[in-house]
Amino acid sequence: MAVPSDAAQRAAQLRQQLQEAGYAYYVLDAPILPDGVYDALYRELQDLETAHPELIRPDSPTQRVGDRPASQFQSHRHAIPLYSLENAFDQGELQQWQERWQRQGQKLLGELPAFDYVCELKIDGSALALTYEHGVLTRGVTRGDGTTGEEITQNIRTIRTIPLRLAVESPPPLVEVRGEAFLPLGEFERINQERGEGGEPLFANPRNAAAGTLRQLDPQVVDRRRLEFFPYTLHLPGGESPLSQWDSLELLQTFGFRVNPHRQRCPDLAAVSAYFEAWREKRHDLPYMTDGVVVKLNSIPLQTQLGFTQKFPRWAIALKYPAEEVSTQVKDITVNVGRTGAVTPMAIMEPVAVAGTTVQRATLHNADRIAELDIRIGDTVIIRKAGEIIPEVVQVLPALRPPGTLPFVMPSHCPECASPLVRPKTEAVTRCVNRQCPAILRGAIEHWASRDALDIQGLGEKWVAQLVGAGFVSSLDQLYTLTIEQLLTLERMGQKSAANLVGAIAASKTQPYARVLYGLGIRHVGKVNAEMLTQAFPTVEELASARVSDLEGIYGIGGEIAQAVYDWFQAPHHQTLIENLQTLGLCFAQTLAIEEAGGKGAIATPTRIAGQSFVITGTLPTLSRKEAQALIEQAGGKVVSAVSSKINYLVVGANPGSKLTKAQQLGIPQLEERELRQLLE
Repeated sequence: MAVPSDAAQRAAQLRQQLQEAGYAYYVLDAPILPDGVYDALYRELQDLETAHPELIRPDSPTQRVGDRPASQFQSHRHAIPLYSLENAFDQGELQQWQERWQRQGQKLLGELPAFDYVCELKIDGSALALTYEHGVLTRGVTRGDGTTGEEITQNIRTIRTIPLRLAVESPPPLVEVRGEAFLPLGEFERINQERGEGGEPLFANPRNAAAGTLRQLDPQVVDRRRLEFFPYTLHLPGGESPLSQWDSLELLQTFGFRVNPHRQRCPDLAAVSAYFEAWREKRHDLPYMTDGVVVKLNSIPLQTQLGFTQKFPRWAIALKYPAEEVSTQVKDITVNVGRTGAVTPMAIMEPVAVAGTTVQRATLHNADRIAELDIRIGDTVIIRKAGEIIPEVVQVLPALRPPGTLPFVMPSHCPECASPLVRPKTEAVTRCVNRQCPAILRGAIEHWASRDALDIQGLGEKWVAQLVGAGFVSSLDQLYTLTIEQLLTLERMGQKSAANLVGAIAASKTQPYARVLYGLGIRHVGKVNAEMLTQAFPTVEELASARVSDLEGIYGIGGEIAQAVYDWFQAPHHQTLIENLQTLGLCFAQTLAIEEAGGKGAIATPTRIAGQSFVITGTLPTLSRKEAQALIEQAGGKVVSAVSSKINYLVVGANPGSKLTKAQQLGIPQLEERELRQLLE
């Protein structure tokens, strides 16, 4: 059956509009469409493709995330080998590299042409080769051994900074783009926080996390991890290639790629060295990892003439910063008990400088990791640390192992309270399950006082240990009954410090509901999830009475989190803790809006929508979303972002997003702007 011409034209128009919007959002960081409008256009294209599968194109935005996991990856031989780079570790080795390529150039050319260099930050990720045919992404392959890699096209489509179609009217028939896929540090920390809260082993670093993510068989997992991509070169087989590396990067930008903005042309090695030194410290402020600078001859004809050695291109080199992997010796292996009862083994090592700091401890994660490493006291090990990442042992060197060492065995009882340790069948983590364990209590108090929770200034690890050791605090609520007289009995606690700490604890009572909920330390509930839960359940009573199905109905709250929240509130000692904290004045409800006339801290007079929750979707006729939210809050209502069964109304404008569909499924009443105004009168 032929596709109607108007449907084909509309599908083409939608693909172009969505591609332009995606480029503006992910590459330029300058959105051109509201989320609701984008969602509506995306859904329209999806509906057209469902009705007419012939309309589906490889470059369609709907094809970014496949529905089916791959059963395996196929090997693919690179048309042009993906060589690694030679490394230089100081200016002397950089100078030697220049002398080598110049000698080779003189042999081939006699007299060397004028030359300059292009410097680019060396991104610490995974190299990819992308093939575009007539402008459409048709294949994505990993570096592999440089000759053969794995085809992972389905996963590469999930990376928003990789265009599915080149953004030019007349693309070349064939182009291969090479670059680096990487995991931003913020995403790396988010993923590791979720894994830690779920009892999963942490990723060692963003590079390993990126490589592992790219080889996931399920592209939806890849999509959730939000990889990004910087291109660094392109090949136009049989076509007209740019004459310089600089022009290649400019062309890649024209094609719709986000090219790293920190590139620089350098006339000589002195300028290269200045660039390298300028980024030595600044690189730690970047939102991604970089471990050096890639130096390339700018002239592509000169690159072509110089060619390659058996291993490296002669015309490029990586100038590396000091090593972030170093060797040291293990003096002891201990275990730490965290606030969730997780027992984490830790290597105590000879102090060693790595990544600009002195490291003496490194995590070993869990019993499985210890068995995998076969680490023993006395071993020489390789440790890694990058940025703010916790140091980790990545390799043991058995050849340097002293005689008589014994395998390390995890303890059977808690080192803090002597309770038997357990390891749930579904987890890799060994736990202490005694809720009176001093280590668990210390961890819970430190978490409660942390910056993202109650933010109690001055209540650090040292004072927490003394408070628990002295028996002054055996649960969170007892923090709020501490007296200056009690604090003065602690070692090195003075009158002023005691008064300041009591004041800081009292001041924390004003922290909002979401921070309090996060501070309770419910397993798997991070600060973002806490915000979602408090939006959907405006009081702790509503949250405590929610069923697992109610919790799972919140966007972003999965089954594991829902079950953990439900189980936490079923425990009688947690119910008692909530009651005690409420009696002490802690906030366990979303507060009403502040009336302008009432001044700071005045609470709005309750109205008939007081405490009711609204979600806004689409574009309203006369009100911006912020203006509509202000009107609702001034009337005592609450605007939240997530649709759940606890929402009272959905305010609907033009081009509503998927929130309308979910609200309709849940039977939530919808209001137009006119009806909203009538309700607020």
